[in-house]
Amino acid sequence: MWNHKRIYRVYIEMRLNIRRRAKRRLPARIREALFIPEGPNEVWSVDFMSDALVDGRKFRVLNIIDDFNRESLAIEVDTSLPSRRVIRVLERIIARRGKPTCLRTDNGPEFISHLLQEWCEAGGIRLVYIQPGKPTQNAYIERKNGTMRRGLLNAYLFYSLGEVRLMAEEWQLDYNTERPHKSLGYLSPVKYAEQYYQSRAEALKLYPQTANGNPSQIEGSRLVDKILEKPENSK
Repeated sequence: MWNHKRIYRVYIEMRLNIRRRAKRRLPARIREALFIPEGPNEVWSVDFMSDALVDGRKFRVLNIIDDFNRESLAIEVDTSLPSRRVIRVLERIIARRGKPTCLRTDNGPEFISHLLQEWCEAGGIRLVYIQPGKPTQNAYIERKNGTMRRGLLNAYLFYSLGEVRLMAEEWQLDYNTERPHKSLGYLSPVKYAEQYYQSRAEALKLYPQTANGNPSQIEGSRLVDKILEKPENSK
């Protein structure tokens, strides 16, 4: 016969009465097609990677890219990268190049935090989550993660976080300025951006009334120019 009082006492002593932490339910995510932005700072993609030092200590890597030219905007390395740290990194990038229209992330705890959501709302940034288990919906940064995994994290042994940060900085510079991308016409991200700004500057010289760089308005301005030319030619 079981003594229920004794069983309960053992149950408490073994700390089996601690309630399990309920898994946070995610709201339904709407699938949004992955598209190629028409200009810089339209969409930034954010994601995490993880690895370990030689002594077994694990570290995380926060990657942020601009989807327009696949430029690596930040590679942050540390043992812990909570939401507040993610926000600080984003603010550092915004200070030097302006804010994005949209931020695309997965459903990691750092990204679904109310801190990041409130920060995006206050800054007028649209926060877009991919559907759980669908990494292809964030394919641009997943591709970059794979390149970094093969070319850096899997290629070297790291003995300290300082060593990881130093080599990540060197890798990022090479990735942005030297490595050709097939999707960018075999140009590096920096060269692709330079080409974009050069073509935009030439368009603004021809059509200064389209200072916002909207292609549809540029086409419209050409039609306006033709209309204005007709009375002059008819004289």
